[in-house]
Amino acid sequence: MAAIRVEGLQKIFGAVRALDGLTLTVEPGAVFGFLGPNGAGKTTTIRILTGLARPTGGRAWVGGVEVSTARREIARRIGYLPEEPAFYPWMTPLEFLDHVGRIFGLAAEERVARTEELLGLVGLADVGKRRIGGFSRGMRQRLALAQALVNRPEVLFLDEPASALDPVGRREVLQLIGRLRERCTVFMSTHILADVERVCDTVGIIACGRMVVEAPRGELIARYAAPAFEIEGDDGSAGQIAAWAETLRKVRWVTTVTVDGTVARVVVNDVETAKRELLAAAVQAGLVLTRYEMVRPSLEDVFLRLVGEGEAG
Repeated sequence: MAAIRVEGLQKIFGAVRALDGLTLTVEPGAVFGFLGPNGAGKTTTIRILTGLARPTGGRAWVGGVEVSTARREIARRIGYLPEEPAFYPWMTPLEFLDHVGRIFGLAAEERVARTEELLGLVGLADVGKRRIGGFSRGMRQRLALAQALVNRPEVLFLDEPASALDPVGRREVLQLIGRLRERCTVFMSTHILADVERVCDTVGIIACGRMVVEAPRGELIARYAAPAFEIEGDDGSAGQIAAWAETLRKVRWVTTVTVDGTVARVVVNDVETAKRELLAAAVQAGLVLTRYEMVRPSLEDVFLRLVGEGEAG
């Protein structure tokens, strides 16, 4: 039985079609990366799957239970970390998790044990008696993850869990998420490609409210990623690189070009032609290069290609 199953899900807000026949399946024990640009329909999907919103059309099941007909049962089976979790700043983590345990009807002894277990899991055992109001964003996010696990959920929904964190906070939260696959199914919505590559087993890419593709991460890269070349100029060449990239976008054997400072990443549809002509084109443009190499395709290459095709369609 699938942990999550969605068939033809639709959600319409006035003239806006946020979801347009979305269909997906998530297997038990997976860390599923729900990937898409801002406004693609990711948060709307999570709100429907957690029972916080009703679809305009279509059906959805979580843990074999249909969401629209058993919202109370769904609430007992899932955990949810919203994009912007809220806390009582005057509470301590011990008090906050005890409060959440009361909401789920846990007995006093179980609340104490569960609170200690979760604070240890998220690395906050040493600050259990400090006021939450003084916590950093990363500490608050780890506490929010702990509260989402209080009821031992079958399925954990995470909405952009690391998008607002600094690099250290992001690493800590992603490491925690990676360990959770031993405890529950994780459905993680994000627009950060590196986060998906780091922790997700399976990826679903959504654009304009529709599923563009759904597959294991490695299979997705192998099937859809085109070969890429990276060209790096010397210091101070960012302007030249950007101008050269604009000319490359008009070349028939170039699929996409992305620029990050003095580095251009060129995805091609004809490797042999690129090998013959790309370096020559850079030299002809007067670029002084410090690096030129053919690189392993990335999830970002796949994402840019498929989202572009999905939006065009």
